[in-house]
Amino acid sequence: MSGPLSSLKVLDFSTLLPGPFASLLLADMGAEVLRVESPSRMDLVRVLPPHDGGVSASHAYLNRNKRCIALDLKKPEAVEMVKQLVAQYDIVLEQFRPGVMDKLGVGYEALKAINPKLIYVSITGYGQTGPYKDRAGHDINYLALAGIASYTGRRDTGPLPLGIQAADIAGGSLHGVIGLLAAVIQRQATGQGQHVDISMTDCAFSLHGMAGAGYLAAGVEPAMENQALNGGSFYDYYRTRDGRWFSVGSLEPQFMQQFCAAIGRPELAARGLSQKPEDQQALKREIEIEFEKRDFAEWSQVFAGLDACVEPMLNLSEAVEHPQIKARDLVTEVPRAGNAPQAQIACPIKFSSGLPAPRYIGATLGAHTAEVLAELGYSAEQIAQLKAAKVVA
Repeated sequence: MSGPLSSLKVLDFSTLLPGPFASLLLADMGAEVLRVESPSRMDLVRVLPPHDGGVSASHAYLNRNKRCIALDLKKPEAVEMVKQLVAQYDIVLEQFRPGVMDKLGVGYEALKAINPKLIYVSITGYGQTGPYKDRAGHDINYLALAGIASYTGRRDTGPLPLGIQAADIAGGSLHGVIGLLAAVIQRQATGQGQHVDISMTDCAFSLHGMAGAGYLAAGVEPAMENQALNGGSFYDYYRTRDGRWFSVGSLEPQFMQQFCAAIGRPELAARGLSQKPEDQQALKREIEIEFEKRDFAEWSQVFAGLDACVEPMLNLSEAVEHPQIKARDLVTEVPRAGNAPQAQIACPIKFSSGLPAPRYIGATLGAHTAEVLAELGYSAEQIAQLKAAKVVA
């Protein structure tokens, strides 16, 4: 089985999370991904704990199904290799600050001259233009600058760091894949490639969705706990007697009626329709009182058979074992040389024709250098000389 993206060959210069997560999706769907890493400047994910058998679990996951070549791009011989590779790998993914790839001699214009069909995807914090284009940043900064953090949290405690990297993944990785595949479709029609500029701040800004539409069209400024879906209504989390939590999303009347009946307060259902903030806060207090009367296990039994948009908040270990997660095969076993397979999160996209089975975990630095150079026509002697000169590793 080859996968729906088996015709794509991607040269991946990215590190850390945004680019590698994007190329993981591509590799899982069958694309041939070749990582190009520096032999002297380590991708910090390689040493990120926790480790499994001496290998970073995050690195093993983010870089599965990808080959890896180590090139020192400050050496002209390495730049020449990239130019040779671009004749075959006609999609480039990178996430350096703007201008870095140009200085190395492998920027879009330089590689486009070799292969006009090249699709060149750049994922950066702030994009290729604008006053912040050269500014350093991380996920938390992009969410703050894009305005998302301003209404994510509690009024009395302020904004909170999210459990996942929303700007990196939803902003950078997923939009990067969308832009890349859109460029592939256009190339099929026109024969021309292009440079795709992905800013994690831009893409995080686009995630405002309903709140953004409300502000721009009607002037309603979102703030913490003043929206129906951010804690400003009964749509929220509630603590049980033993300190666990339940999510209540019973917005529609039929769901609200089931929910209120289940907690023994059917008369509360009508109050869920009120738009007044003070009414919603009073309703939340009533719901909090009811949830505090029973333990997590008891409430789990109460809601297990109800279709009321009420679900327990699970720990990750519990989520892994949940029947729905297991039925969707969201955990897979990935082969690794000399050891038992490693459990990893599976590709979540389902195709009726299926996907190829995972082949291997993230490779060691330069694991495929000799193999790739041999495919380019380099002899064993030439490869040995390049390694001795520290052009490759």
